[in-house]
Amino acid sequence: MSLDPDDPRPPYQQVAAALRAAILTRKIEPGQKLPSQSELAATYGVARMTIQQALRLLKDEGLTVSRQGSGVFARARVERPVGLRPHIENAFEAETVRIDFSGYTAETLHGILSEPLDKVRAGRLTPKAIHVRLLLSDMERELALPVLDNNDPAASGAVRKRMAGISARHAGAIHEALEELGDLGLVPEVTVETRVHGSAPLFKAYVINETDVFFGYYPVVRHEVRIDGKKAAILDPMGKDAAMFQYSDDGDPDSREAQFVAQTRTWFDSIWNTIATPST
Repeated sequence: MSLDPDDPRPPYQQVAAALRAAILTRKIEPGQKLPSQSELAATYGVARMTIQQALRLLKDEGLTVSRQGSGVFARARVERPVGLRPHIENAFEAETVRIDFSGYTAETLHGILSEPLDKVRAGRLTPKAIHVRLLLSDMERELALPVLDNNDPAASGAVRKRMAGISARHAGAIHEALEELGDLGLVPEVTVETRVHGSAPLFKAYVINETDVFFGYYPVVRHEVRIDGKKAAILDPMGKDAAMFQYSDDGDPDSREAQFVAQTRTWFDSIWNTIATPST
């Protein structure tokens, strides 16, 4: 793929335009790794320095993220939860997989993990260690959310009991699936732990392999659910409506994204090690 000799733009801008179009039209999917600099230089018939200039331009536009030792990836700029899938699946290509999740019920994470765990069972992915921590709101306590439509936490025990069951089902399934990999000897080292705290679920955050953070707010919606066989209107943080924003550690400790990743990890550990308690 040669550049247009009649195009007045410098070669690096032409390369950037071609890659930009591929990312925006999803020929390069969010989370997908771009070809190496050498491959791009050969593809466009330019020097590697030209490719570096083009990639720097795309990074400045927020279209790509760089990961030290891994390469350049198309950014998932604002995605629904499904946008997490390729990033978590890519995380399982590492020897050590680390996923920290803070949120409501871990339902989305449970769904996303099914495919990479199937690939581990089939021998297509071979991590040496998997470490997962789930930090969830404690539905045994009187929380501001979820509540009945009358906004009375004291009268909303049945609402929280319903969500406690959903949370236990998905968190429990994650525990069982990961522990099975360890029991079968498919992954030499597996740890999975859930802790709970007394804050209402207002946002969700994923820390993936200590280098990528996905963050999104839970919008509170009014809808009807069945509680003890009867319909009830509740105010509920709705995870499926949470748009996720990606932040990646690009190796520059002074960059805004690297600082966001570092601060999210620090925040998670601070809650985990202080007010959070082990969940049964």
